[in-house]
Amino acid sequence: RDVIGDDDTGLEDDDDDDEAAAQKKKKRGVPFGADLVFRCRSNADFCVGVEVCQDVWVPIPPSTFLAWRGATVLLNLSASNVTIGKSDYRRDLVCGTSAKLYAAYVYASAGQGESTNDLSWDGQAIAYEAGDFLGASARFFDDESSSRGGDDQASLAVDVDLGRLVQDRARDMTWIANGRHFQDHVRRVRVVDFDFEPPKGDGTLLAYRRVAKRPYVPSDPKTLSLRCYECYNVQVSALVQRMRSSTLKKLVIGVSGGLDSTHALLVCCRAMDVLKLPRSQVFAYTMPGFATTAKTKSYAWDLMRALGVEANELDVRPSCEQMLRDIGHPYAQGHRTYDVTFENVQAGERTNHLFRLANHRGAFVVGTGDLSELALGWCTYGVGDHMSHYSVNASLSKSLIQCVIQWVIDETFFGPEANAVLAKILAVEISPELVPQDDDQDDGQGKLQSTEDAVGPYDLHDFQLYHATRRGARPSKAAFLACYAWARDSPRHPKALPVEPQPSLAKGTSVLKDRDFPMADILTFQRAFFRKFFLTSQFKRTCVPNGPKVGDGSSLSPRGDWRAPADNSWAAWERAWYHTLAWAAKDHRSPSALQDLLQRYPSPPGLPLLSDVVDTIRSPTNGEQRTDKPDDDDALLPRPHHDR
Repeated sequence: RDVIGDDDTGLEDDDDDDEAAAQKKKKRGVPFGADLVFRCRSNADFCVGVEVCQDVWVPIPPSTFLAWRGATVLLNLSASNVTIGKSDYRRDLVCGTSAKLYAAYVYASAGQGESTNDLSWDGQAIAYEAGDFLGASARFFDDESSSRGGDDQASLAVDVDLGRLVQDRARDMTWIANGRHFQDHVRRVRVVDFDFEPPKGDGTLLAYRRVAKRPYVPSDPKTLSLRCYECYNVQVSALVQRMRSSTLKKLVIGVSGGLDSTHALLVCCRAMDVLKLPRSQVFAYTMPGFATTAKTKSYAWDLMRALGVEANELDVRPSCEQMLRDIGHPYAQGHRTYDVTFENVQAGERTNHLFRLANHRGAFVVGTGDLSELALGWCTYGVGDHMSHYSVNASLSKSLIQCVIQWVIDETFFGPEANAVLAKILAVEISPELVPQDDDQDDGQGKLQSTEDAVGPYDLHDFQLYHATRRGARPSKAAFLACYAWARDSPRHPKALPVEPQPSLAKGTSVLKDRDFPMADILTFQRAFFRKFFLTSQFKRTCVPNGPKVGDGSSLSPRGDWRAPADNSWAAWERAWYHTLAWAAKDHRSPSALQDLLQRYPSPPGLPLLSDVVDTIRSPTNGEQRTDKPDDDDALLPRPHHDR
């Protein structure tokens, strides 16, 4: 658990003889000093280190070696007086320390009751986890003049994700190697084991932590606006560099009137502005197919004109019909057969035309596919929307793209005419426009094909993607967090913080829907995500085009953050998901729909039948055997791993 891989506590072992052990303890005394780590016997991830006051202010604080020895929770008891501006400095100090040590850092300074002979005190208590703010107490709180009822504003309680901290440390080989350079100092830190009884009843529920509903989209307006600014400029600067290195000054892009191609076109236009090249050297093509509606095609045309790019229309239906005839597809004989071949012929023809147009016009193709689609494999492989010369959206989730487009509107980069079109595009349902939805589709007047009807809510899939790839969460923990963030029927702690508010930008605009889901849907789509991500779509991610990494945990490139075999098995994930579902369905507070899920999905191979786990099942989270009773207070699932 520590960087030197040493299980030695640094304390002398007790003899088997109780009397001899007592004498040795008496002689040894009580461990005391700044070189102690307190480790929980039942959960080795729960290790506590303590430093005092200005220990954290020095260049190399004791907490550095405590963290390398395994401490995940660092406590600081401080008699720090207050002066103007000191509170912000403390916050920055605690935030930075927790970030570089991958630890939870809790700082508590002296408050009411201390002598004010020459100094004053504010009683500031703050907590950060790996650089993320967890909570803060009220400052200058006066117990004696305040009401005794209600919550104590002078105290601070937070829930800490220990598993996240351990994962981050395990991933950062530089952090580990740096600790080994100081292994002599680390070895001097002594480890004291202690026993800890987890809270009963509602202690299994989160009470003092707000789970982000959309990990890629912060809800705080100021933070979200900064995120959008950085995303957009990362994409623009990356495309500018690719154009310079390729010596090509022209771009080809397909524009459908949907979100992804719209945002990619905005990036292309801004890159041209940076390079001081005319936007007319962006060759934009709208390519209507069998399910393109008049509305989206008109949006594509209006946007191309408003941005000043070279606007073109290339109808791919004739070439698609020719290919369908050549391969003997039923559609060519007049049958309404809208299968995957029918869809991929259209996607392939569009990409094929774009690549040949790029050859013909001395340009390169800018891809429009995003992170959410790539995670699910929702793209046509090879000669399809999977491929391009440079993919600017590959690291952005669908929801983040929506927010960046709204941010571009707020910043009025392209004028009121373009803003009006962008606002209309944001209001359109997400659709691939490949399958006609009714008889009116042939004349462009029908309704849109819904992507989320086919693959499920992107919000839930993005949540699972982040926690599986960036946080390394097992299915039970990811399900627990998803239910806490999204479920309308999940049990909640009486003092639970309100769910995360709907994201909005600094100017008050909001584009994302504020929605929730039943637990059964959350678990159903979690299974769908695991199957698509681990079993059916990795081969597409093995050969993705170049594209910039934009955010933390947002790259699925095999040359970057995600390296995985294309012939992977999802059996382990399926088994873990089934265990989570079985445990959740047994809780008397869980909705009855979870029982229906157990009937819908049979036990995976190698797992006992449901009848064998009805009375006694193994927790998918802590590996302990338990027998549930109807009146168990803590029988909630999905339950987190014992890393809380």
